[in-house]
Amino acid sequence: MYHWENVWMLVLGFYLLTSIVLYYVQDYFIFKPEKLPGDFEFHYNNQQIKEYNLITRDGETINGLLFSPRQQSRGVVLYLKGNSKSIKGWGKFAVDFTRHGFSVVMVDYRGFGKSTGYRSEKAIKRDLQVVYNKIKETSADINGIDVKSAENRIIIYGRSMGSGFAAKLASMNNPKMLILDAPYYSLRKVAGRFLPFMPLSILMKYPLPTYKWLKYVQCPIHIIHGTRDKLIPFKTSVKLSQIKPELTRLYTVIGGGHKNLNNFESYHKMLGEIINTVPKQVNLEGSSISIIHGKK
Repeated sequence: MYHWENVWMLVLGFYLLTSIVLYYVQDYFIFKPEKLPGDFEFHYNNQQIKEYNLITRDGETINGLLFSPRQQSRGVVLYLKGNSKSIKGWGKFAVDFTRHGFSVVMVDYRGFGKSTGYRSEKAIKRDLQVVYNKIKETSADINGIDVKSAENRIIIYGRSMGSGFAAKLASMNNPKMLILDAPYYSLRKVAGRFLPFMPLSILMKYPLPTYKWLKYVQCPIHIIHGTRDKLIPFKTSVKLSQIKPELTRLYTVIGGGHKNLNNFESYHKMLGEIINTVPKQVNLEGSSISIIHGKK
């Protein structure tokens, strides 16, 4: 009996030690930042860019880029990137919006690229709200319109990890639309697939509950997901699309994985449809919406 008590004590001790280690090292698994020197110069072929630095409330710097279309801008896409690298690499995706006449703002989260500061979920959400407010104010000044009208020119686009922050930002503001690319139900759910026996509800410093924030989004929601996504399964977006079905449309990239949606023609067709189509009210008069099939 004494022997088994020792075994259980060892197992419990190992479990607690693993939990403590996981709590402190999770940042290294969640974030894969690329640091850039302060004098690094961004350059993209056939893209017009300007670099900006925003100073946060706690004195840190959030570095970002503005990609401008060659014609008069139709609006601004705030592109919230994934968990790896910096906007140095992510910037090449701005062309998918500038070619449709939209400006694109990309920023590096704290500790990425040239951005500084200690990372936390609260700090990143606060930083992104500062960026969003700046876009509103700048757009209003440039176009000579009020802030409310300027906000209706903003599209929030969240890619992978950025989808959670995008949902939160949209839930606190009134953008033109929210686009989620390969989103997760919550980051805690993603981690749970790989660490099913750990107490993640306690350990996760970045739970990022996308599903909770979507409940408060009031703008159109567009979700794009590949059917062969092995990191965040396609069924995740099916569940998310059911939270606000009256505002949500789900787009399926057949055969698309987690990192290669941009390699599919269907993705670009969907994206063009989303950002270029003017929503129309559906007239259901005379339709079959009230017809119920028999049980047989």
